[in-house]
This record gives sequence, C-alpha cells and structure tokens, in this order.
Amino acid sequence: MYFLVDPRDSVNAGYKASFEREGISSFALMPEEFLGWLRAASSSDLEAIQGFLLGDFEERAKCAGVIRKQSRAPIIALADLRSLEQTVELLEAGIDDVLPKPVHVREILARSEAIWRRVNGAVQGTEAEGEAEGEARPDRLKVFHDGRDPEIDGVPLSLPRRERHILEYLVRNRGRRLTKTQVFNVVYGVYSNGVEESVIEGHVSKLRKKLTERLGHDPIEAKRYMGYTYVG
Repeated sequence: MYFLVDPRDSVNAGYKASFEREGISSFALMPEEFLGWLRAASSSDLEAIQGFLLGDFEERAKCAGVIRKQSRAPIIALADLRSLEQTVELLEAGIDDVLPKPVHVREILARSEAIWRRVNGAVQGTEAEGEAEGEARPDRLKVFHDGRDPEIDGVPLSLPRRERHILEYLVRNRGRRLTKTQVFNVVYGVYSNGVEESVIEGHVSKLRKKLTERLGHDPIEAKRYMGYTYVG
C-alpha cells in the first residue's frame, strides 16, 4: 500500500487511479490530517505501507522527519516546479527522492523499490540465501516491482495484478513469515471495504500452482493459521 499526501483532491485521486491500474492499493489524506494519523497509527498499519508519496505542501519536510521516526518505507516528494534549493532542503529533511511532475506511477514504483533495497539491505536477484552460506547460486525467478511481469529462466510469467503484487511482497521479504493479514493489508490496503481476507488464500493458491508448474517446485511455504514464506 502507498500513502498519498497532497492538499489537492484532484492530485490524490489521479495517483490513486494510477496505482489502482497497476494493481497497487493506496490511501490518501490531506496534509492537515496526515500527521495526526501518523502519530496514532498502529505498527500493523505502518508495516503495510510500501512508500509515502508527498505532494507539494509547506509541511512536507516536517512530515518526512516524523515518518522516518516510525517507518523505514521510502519517502518520495513530488515537485510541481524544478528548484535546486527546494530539492536540497527536502533531501536534507530525510526525503529519499524528489521527482518533478509529471511522473508515471511505474517510475515511482521502481524508484521506491531501489530505495527500499538500499535502505533496508534487501537481497534481490542472483545470490540470495546461498551466498550467505558461501554457496552463491542463481535465482531462476526474477521480479521487478515496477509493473512488469516476473521472469523465470528469462521467460516472462504472465500474472494477474494481485498475484504479481503478492509475489513481489513475498520475494521482498524472503525467508520471513508473513501472515494472511499482512499480505491482505499490503495488497488491498488497510482501509479496504467489501473484501474479505480469505480472498488472499485463493490468490496465493493460484500463484503457487503457476510457480510450481514453471519451476518444478513450490517456492512458497504455506502454513495454516501462520502465513506464507517465500523460500525460493
């Protein structure tokens, strides 16, 4: 889930629609509401956020400082006008990247993932667990986190948007057990209405079948009442 903060309803609505087209959930608040929400947010709410997108408003440098105390998620600012002084100020305040508008949501996703890998030291790509044991091995599955379908042995695997997003989330947290609620919150959003958590079971079941057919084994470990782990 991505969190959008901008004083203009049209901006929030536009980016929410763009994220939705990529199968990514998002939630938007006005700047005057955001700091209060952030200070009251639960740890589970914050864990579901994959990135903060801050529009053009006066208090966003302050917002970045508060965000960074509570979340490791990437913080990206959108700039209506190019300004060296403003960019430097925002980066010094703790914002990870500043993007001039207009910017496509797929670029936001790609930059957010690059920031996440750099800040959190996530292992992605060719030398994951085997490297830690001194036995580097190539990873047959590659995900991109920018709207593209994953690849297995260099061949694209076409997935529905929700399944692709679940796979990306599991791979990002490789080796970590994620509950059904955590997966649901990331894919559908913390404040989604009219969708039951049980829908995740169906998505994951279909995803595991497709991966098993292509890989020859199931890379997702599922334990009833405990959740899911991507083991590769």
